[in-house]
This record gives sequence, C-alpha cells and structure tokens, in this order.
Amino acid sequence: MIITDTHTHLYSDAFDADRNDMIHRAINQGVSRFFIPAIDSTYTESMLQLEQDFPEHVFLMAGLHPTHVKENYTEELNHVEEMLAKRKFYAVGEIGIDLYWDTSTLEIQKKAFKYQIQLAKKYKLPIVIHCREAFNEIFEILETEKDDDLFGVFHCFTGDLEQAHQAISYNMKLGIGGVATFKNGKIDQFLNQIELKHIVLETDSPYLAPAPYRGKRNESTYIIKVLEKLSHIYNVSLEDLASITTQNSKEVFSI
Repeated sequence: MIITDTHTHLYSDAFDADRNDMIHRAINQGVSRFFIPAIDSTYTESMLQLEQDFPEHVFLMAGLHPTHVKENYTEELNHVEEMLAKRKFYAVGEIGIDLYWDTSTLEIQKKAFKYQIQLAKKYKLPIVIHCREAFNEIFEILETEKDDDLFGVFHCFTGDLEQAHQAISYNMKLGIGGVATFKNGKIDQFLNQIELKHIVLETDSPYLAPAPYRGKRNESTYIIKVLEKLSHIYNVSLEDLASITTQNSKEVFSI
C-alpha cells in the first residue's frame, strides 16, 4: 500500500531532533511519497537537503507563502522564479491568501498569488493553494486565471460543500488532512458528496495533527488516521483509498 502525503513541512525545526527517524517511520508504514511546500527563500537550502537525503521519496515545490509576503516580496518572487528556471519542481506552492494573521498585506498578497499562478502556467505546473479566511479573495483571482493551464490542490480544505464544488471547478483537488477527524471540523459531514477523484491526502505536518493526536506535533505517519476516517466516510477499504488518492496525486504532480 502506497500512501501519499501531498503536503508536509519536513524541514520544520519541529523535526530537528528526530527528522530521519520520523521519515523512516512513515516510509515503513507505507507513507512513501512526500510533497514539500515552500515558505520563503530561507528554507530553500533545507528543502534541497531533504531531497538529497531522500531522493526517491521527497518532491519539492517552489513558492512564497502568503504569510511571508512582506515588504521584500518582489525579491522573494524573484527567488521563486530563479529556482523554477534552474531545476525541476513539482508544483508552485504553497501560495494564496491568508487574512487570519494580517489583513494589511492583502493587496500585495493578491499580487504575489496572481504572479505565482502565472509562473506555474509558464512552467506547466500545478499550484498548491493556502487559504485562510480568504475564500472570496482566492476565488476572485482564480476566476480571472481560469483556463486549461490552471490546476492544482486546494491545500487544507476547510470550506463548505458549495466552496468545495467551486474549488473543483477551477481544476483543483481538495487536500484533506487532520481537520476531517476533528469533532468540529465539519467537512466530514459532506465529503461523501464529493467524488473521490477530487481528493488527495495530506498532513500539513508538523501542524494540524489528526485525532487522537490533536494539539501535538503532527507527522506523516499520522496520515493513516486521515486515511481511516475517509475510509469510513466513503465506505471503501484503506488499500483502495490509498490507491485512489495516490493516483490522484500522480495526476496533479505528474509523478
């Protein structure tokens, strides 16, 4: 059984004490494909090291995270563009809009998001979207960019059924993680109305650990708890769910 974690920050300092052991633990449990989102240029070196250490398992993205869109955002976008021109990446992400932490940067977040969507199109890559309290703003930009070259993953999807369908209309898979296991997560109440072909699995580790680990450090092994929850929701076996969601990830990331 091959399980794919489409979103994990394995370079996080939360893993400094046991990173290799944690990754091997996941691989031994069948979680053997890790897609690594970027945050900003300060993480590039550690991301490249991860790929070097686990070349058969680690797949990198390039991008500027919306919470890191600051005064120097044009320099950071130049770095993203330089990296994309230099070597292979599997997505542009994570990119998007976050209005939870700071609303004052909305306009430059929009500019950075739109610019990176266009970079992804240039390189025929998927985008991986971060959205926090910004569905309307995200959808507004996706609407202007909607075409056959726009596709990707709506990471950590936490919207309602209508928003799920709208995200899918922009050629996005829904990234489903620990929130699906939360008692107040809500998405578990309608997921069975979304065809499995639109779903990929993720952890967002070290964040958003699923029940019963909620509040603790998340790690890729815990994606099995998400797999178990969705197996119950969709009434399919763990093996079939792992196979379907891994195939979905291959369609998005072309590997």
